[in-house]
Amino acid sequence: MQQFVRWLLHDQDAVVAGLSSTWSSGQVEGQVTRVKLIKRAGYGRAKLDLLRTRILLRT
Repeated sequence: MQQFVRWLLHDQDAVVAGLSSTWSSGQVEGQVTRVKLIKRAGYGRAKLDLLRTRILLRT
């Protein structure tokens, strides 16, 4: 825990900037999670062309 606190204090400017920014990557992270879920559902059976089609149909 102390090492984590030391790291935060060492990079305090970046931590403050990250927490006070108005920008959010939530939408992007949601899309990435959705694509990973689709990919896992077809694991071992689906090739890239089928995966691409499934992703495009679910948008």
